[in-house]
Amino acid sequence: MAKELHNYRKSYQKGALSVKDIDANPMQQFQRWFFEAKESNTVEEVNAMTLTTIGVDGFPKGRVVLLKKYDENGFYFYTNYKSEKGISINKNPNVSISFFWPALERQIIIKGVANKTSEEDSINYFASRPKGSQLGALVSPQSDVIANREELENSLKQLEEKFIDIEVPKPDHWGGFLISPLEFEFWQGRPNRLHDRIRYSLKNKLDWKIERLAP
Repeated sequence: MAKELHNYRKSYQKGALSVKDIDANPMQQFQRWFFEAKESNTVEEVNAMTLTTIGVDGFPKGRVVLLKKYDENGFYFYTNYKSEKGISINKNPNVSISFFWPALERQIIIKGVANKTSEEDSINYFASRPKGSQLGALVSPQSDVIANREELENSLKQLEEKFIDIEVPKPDHWGGFLISPLEFEFWQGRPNRLHDRIRYSLKNKLDWKIERLAP
C-alpha cells in the first residue's frame, strides 16, 4: 500500500524572524509569540505542546500534552507519575517540548530538564481542575493495559457517588513537572523552504547565546 505525498506542499510567507527584532530573553520571546498565537484566534489550543521523552525501552516518544503554566523558571504540566511519560522522566529527565501553530507558520522547540514540582503546587493545581477531571485522575491507571472501557466507566460512576458532596483528594502518584529550559529554537516559515531559525543556548543561569541556523 503505497501513497506518494510529493504534491503536499505549502508556501510559507506570513512572516519573518530577524535577530535584531527578537528579545534577548527567550522566555520573553516565547511569551510574545504565545500571545500573538492566542490573539490571532486561529489556534484552537494554543497551549497544546508535544512532549518528547526517552522511554525505558530506549526509544523516544512524543505525545501532545497541555502546558498549564510558565514563568521565569520554565514550563509546567501535570500528569500521573506512574504513567509511561512519568516513569520515563524519572529515569531520564532530559526532555523536549514543541509548539506548532500552522496558521502563523511558526514552531518553537525547547530542550530542558524536567523535575517534579512541589507537593503544594500539585495540590493547588489539582484543586483547580473540574471535578470530572479530578475523578478521572483517580480512576485511570494511566498507560496500564485494561480489559475494556466499561471497567473505567463503572469505576467512575462509583467514585461520582462516593464524592458527590465532598472534595476529591489529589492522588499521591499525581502531580506536576517543571521543565527548566536549556535551549530554545524559534522557527518561522519562509518562501522556498529558506525558513528562519533562531536558537537560544543557555551559557549560564542568566546569559543566552543567540545564533541563526541554516534552514
